[in-house]
Amino acid sequence: MSPIPATRQSPAISGPPGEVSEPAAARIGEPTAAHVNQGKEPRQPGQSRNGGLVALVGVGPGDEGLLTLRAASLLAQADLVVATRPVVDQVSHLLRDDAVVLDAAESDQDPRLLVKAVKSGQLVLRLYNGDPFMFSAAAADAAACAKAKVAVEIVPGVSAATAVPAYAGIPLTQDVAGDVRMVHAIEVGRMAAGPATLVILGAEAGFADMAKVLIANGWPDSTPFAITWNGTTTDQRTVVGALGTVAADLKSAGISPLTTDGPAVAVIGEGVRSQRALSWFETKPLFGWRVLVPRTKEQAASVCEQLRACGAVPEQVPTIAVEPPRTPQQMERAVRGLVTGRYQWAAFTSANAVRAVREKFEEYGLDARAFAGVKVAAVGEQTALALRAFGIMPDLMPSDNQSAEGLADCWPAYDDLLDPINRVLLPRADIATEGLVARLTELGWEAEDVVAYRTVRAAPPPAPVREAIKGGGFDAVLFTSSSTVRNLIGIAGKPHSVTVIAVIGPETAKTAAEFGLRVDVMAPKPSVTALVDALAAFGASMRETALAAGEPVRRPSERRRGARRRIR
Repeated sequence: MSPIPATRQSPAISGPPGEVSEPAAARIGEPTAAHVNQGKEPRQPGQSRNGGLVALVGVGPGDEGLLTLRAASLLAQADLVVATRPVVDQVSHLLRDDAVVLDAAESDQDPRLLVKAVKSGQLVLRLYNGDPFMFSAAAADAAACAKAKVAVEIVPGVSAATAVPAYAGIPLTQDVAGDVRMVHAIEVGRMAAGPATLVILGAEAGFADMAKVLIANGWPDSTPFAITWNGTTTDQRTVVGALGTVAADLKSAGISPLTTDGPAVAVIGEGVRSQRALSWFETKPLFGWRVLVPRTKEQAASVCEQLRACGAVPEQVPTIAVEPPRTPQQMERAVRGLVTGRYQWAAFTSANAVRAVREKFEEYGLDARAFAGVKVAAVGEQTALALRAFGIMPDLMPSDNQSAEGLADCWPAYDDLLDPINRVLLPRADIATEGLVARLTELGWEAEDVVAYRTVRAAPPPAPVREAIKGGGFDAVLFTSSSTVRNLIGIAGKPHSVTVIAVIGPETAKTAAEFGLRVDVMAPKPSVTALVDALAAFGASMRETALAAGEPVRRPSERRRGARRRIR
């Protein structure tokens, strides 16, 4: 049994690896009411009263947001994790860096691995899709642990049988009463017709034959059916029809009636009729769109969160790398000036500037308290977020034009009666323009322009990403400045003509046009939030146009020549 390499990503739960924010879940090793009442000593992390613990954990059907708090708590502390590769990919970023991850292929039939690890005092997790006690071998693993007299815990998970229909907009019962039957696809032949809703798991292959079996068992051929692949993920897709027309319904959707890719859940019953009206997940404006965000991971965090809320799959590709200034003396004098009261204002025109100042503060053992008495300005919302994370609330930020020009437009003139000091600290990149300095000077301020960091072109992204950019694998790209246009094309090539080009403002649009790019979306104001909103509105309009014309809803990347319609 070989370890599975786990790809690390940004934790979805606050706190460093190995911790879970309280009160999300009580961490193993902390006193609980049961311990207190029984007079027992609290457990150490990763241990039960007998030394170890095995937890059989359901991780849900795919959407990480459906992971239970208890599951997240255990994942953050596990010593050994046994799971299939898809499940590992789903939760690897929640594990400790030193957690051992093993492929479940061999342990499924040999739970002795779990028992041996628990007896050595480890916290062992065996992970299952959905719920561990529904259509899985967890019961056998639990029995083996009980027979070996080791501590075992069952952590329920959200089952695909209920979650996938909910994500498809299909109610399994119409009210507080009702009847639901849940079976695996191999048991379909035993399902006689009845008024109950039938949920079939494992229906990804040969559904046309299943429909024939159901009709032969007495189900009317007009009975509504729906089949959903890759439920609760951004690859989800639902096809709705009737049992008697399954083959035609799948063909019209561009899907082979015999085989498809990915797990599937089928629903047969009257609740399917509500799917069109209640569908909420697949109808998100950017559902399934692969969106390129040419920013660093730190800069792109809030943008990606907003894109995911719209149903998109964001992918960050840094186009610049940030490096310290060649001569650090300027920044050292600026920090000293902030501490000694040299400045009336500090103006930040990027999140990178905030980060550079914060790192210099931490180098000297300082924190946000050193800004006491200094007014702080932010050029826009992303910079303001970085300041708030530092513990500083901006005093000034442009509401509409979030740019250096917009900041200058709302900057107050120097008043020698109200302002005891006329100096403004302006920590910026080495390539920053002089426009803001000139405007502040006109307003009577003395701006000290300090190089806080240098920007250099980032290394090219991996070959598959470059090929996707040039070959139309991305549905959209967000350009937040002219430099992102120039640098992305410089390191990765020109985006394909089918890719939707979204820009933050007129200057960025002008640069994109100079490189021969067709601008499809422009934010109504220079704000990344407004830019994502504008792209979402564009996606919603594309969807509405396709539906009005009776055409399939397709992403831009599916419109390129040679693109094949597929379920992933």
